[in-house]
Amino acid sequence: MAKKAADNDRVKRPITVEDHKELNRRNEAKNINAVNAALGFPNGDAFENDLTEILNSDCEEKGETVVIALIDFDNFLHINDDFGREAGDKVLIDTGLYIKENAPKDAKVYRIGGDEFGIIFKGLTEREDIFLFLNDLKNNFNVKTPDGAAQTLTIGMATAFIDANRYAELVRKADGALYRAKVQGRNKILMAREEKMIPKTSHFTQDQLQRLANLSKREGIGEAILLREALDMLLKKYDI
Repeated sequence: MAKKAADNDRVKRPITVEDHKELNRRNEAKNINAVNAALGFPNGDAFENDLTEILNSDCEEKGETVVIALIDFDNFLHINDDFGREAGDKVLIDTGLYIKENAPKDAKVYRIGGDEFGIIFKGLTEREDIFLFLNDLKNNFNVKTPDGAAQTLTIGMATAFIDANRYAELVRKADGALYRAKVQGRNKILMAREEKMIPKTSHFTQDQLQRLANLSKREGIGEAILLREALDMLLKKYDI
């Protein structure tokens, strides 16, 4: 009788906000894993590891071109809202397969996360030709939602040893190009551009600046680069 009463108590326990959050987390993980399993693409961690290894190799001395592209599915959220997560997963899978099937041999495709994919190009193809390829990839994108509506991609591109030499800086440049393309109306591809730098201001304490100088000296990385990386992490944290 005691066990039965305890079972009844568990059944009658009201569902809390935390229960809903945990259920949402599990559903989100299930959706992510379903897409990853269907595509079999390396993930964002592999993207970072592979690109870092390439940048630390002798590809620049060999005259090889290294370009990264960040590809974002435009206005993806409404697909899950309007057609359900299974339809959203199918759209992501179809998008990944489209990118993979059309990518050249010297390119490797990654699923960075959510509705964003990445490509690393490494070889003798000039960056102008890679830009033209990515533009065609965008223009010929043929994945549609269940109602038959056409969809679009936005792409940001950056070139190693021209735009940046380190992983974080190169990705930041590509992400900046992607952001500008989104602001300009989406369904575009933009290359990284030279940035106008603003000197450090009095917003930092003396202790912070001293620690920054020590970090810069220890790592052999310019203070401005470290500050840009930190600011980029902050903006990503707040989804700006």
